[in-house]
Amino acid sequence: MTDDTILLARDGGVATLTINRPDTLNAVDIFTIAAMNRALDELESDPEVRVIIFTGAGRAFIAGGDIADLNSRQGLPHYQEFAEDIHRLFRRIETLDKPTIGAVNGFALGGGTELILSLDIRILSDKAKLGLPEITLGLFPGAGGTQRIIRQLPLCRAKEIMFTGDMLSPDEAVSLGLANRVVPHDSLMDEAMATAAKIAGKSPLVLKLLKRTLVDGGDMPLASALRHEQAMIGLVLDSADAHEGCTAFLEKRDARFEGK
Repeated sequence: MTDDTILLARDGGVATLTINRPDTLNAVDIFTIAAMNRALDELESDPEVRVIIFTGAGRAFIAGGDIADLNSRQGLPHYQEFAEDIHRLFRRIETLDKPTIGAVNGFALGGGTELILSLDIRILSDKAKLGLPEITLGLFPGAGGTQRIIRQLPLCRAKEIMFTGDMLSPDEAVSLGLANRVVPHDSLMDEAMATAAKIAGKSPLVLKLLKRTLVDGGDMPLASALRHEQAMIGLVLDSADAHEGCTAFLEKRDARFEGK
């Protein structure tokens, strides 16, 4: 890519997407959103990429939105432009057919936490800080955060985080269920890569159908979600990968998944 707002790297079946605006602590503006979409166009269309790691350059994952840009906006233009675009981007990330991992290297505030809420697996550096501090600016989370957090945490805890605007330590975030684990800062990318490599060795087709089952089922009543699961596992059993996995188990060898 020629735009250095987003850096892409590949290692086997794992791609790393780095938000590269360290001078602004990776604050998100309309141009960053467009660059992330272009990067995702590239990664989604590449069959060799099986897992995507999201991280930030410098001291921050994403420190939030660009406050000067937000301060220049009025409601209707904001709704039609920035808000529309960032909602579409985060929903795209949430529903990607490829598993996603957040390697949260520092400040993940406002839009940074909202991006984390859209990712499948969240690994935190011991230097990370999470939070939704928009209330301190006379705002509230507007990139999906109000709705995703109440679906992922007990309502009273989600309200406290948004009403106070307080930052969370990495250990607090894990204890609440906002993240999977905390690792030493210098080990963050190694841990994220090891997790990604483990997932990348699985069937990409089955991972896709599993993720669709989870995402779609989360929006359904239980009875409908169970019917959906029943139909999706039927699709899986039509795949060559399912039978390769079972055959490999019976033959006591490693499976060779081809995504078919």
